[in-house]
Amino acid sequence: MNRVLAGVNPVLEALRAGSAIERVLVAKGAGGPRIQSIIDLCRENGIPVRFEERAALDKLGRTAVHQGVVAVAGEQRYATLEAIAPKAQMIVVADSIEDPHNLGAIIRTAHAAGADAVAIPERRAAGVTPVVAKAAAGALEHLPLIRVSNINRALEQLKAMNFWIYGLDERGTEDYDKVTYSSPTVLVIGAEGKGLHHQVKQHCDVLVRIPMAGAIASLNVSVATGVALFDWKRRRTNR
Repeated sequence: MNRVLAGVNPVLEALRAGSAIERVLVAKGAGGPRIQSIIDLCRENGIPVRFEERAALDKLGRTAVHQGVVAVAGEQRYATLEAIAPKAQMIVVADSIEDPHNLGAIIRTAHAAGADAVAIPERRAAGVTPVVAKAAAGALEHLPLIRVSNINRALEQLKAMNFWIYGLDERGTEDYDKVTYSSPTVLVIGAEGKGLHHQVKQHCDVLVRIPMAGAIASLNVSVATGVALFDWKRRRTNR
């Protein structure tokens, strides 16, 4: 099934990455340097550009804010654990993230922090939608996405490959800025409001928490992921 990229950054990054773009739709009256860059790249690469009414882009982009540009691309390609794990230092595993905005933000953050891939389940979680692609702001074109049939089995596979599994949990026993990360590393994050499933917790070597100073018990899952990943990145850089 074709995927839809809505918004300037997702479309621009897909073009720069050489992704298989079938066509690009630009809203009539839309302009500016970045949209012109998209049009120029399409012309350079022989990709058809159509100028349509905004209503047509609204329909194609569904709930994503398209900023006057939508691309129809080839089917989302997924990597495999077997292909990524041997050279990976950090894999983020998303345990049933349901909000596409959160999933997109997690993918964007994981790429920015230097993670090697994000793994998501096939069912009972957000898939790759225009909203996810928009929130990821182009990171989907650069960061491998792994889709697994079962999170627990995937964690067992990663353990067999000598990965250490760290679960982000508000009831964790280790503070995120004090825990010693062994390499290679997996960071597992749980669903909004529910956290990690019980069986997933049992597969973790360490449960990590982010202490809260205020009255609120936890952070938004994408924010918490960013806090943990960038502290991992800081300490890895300072070694």
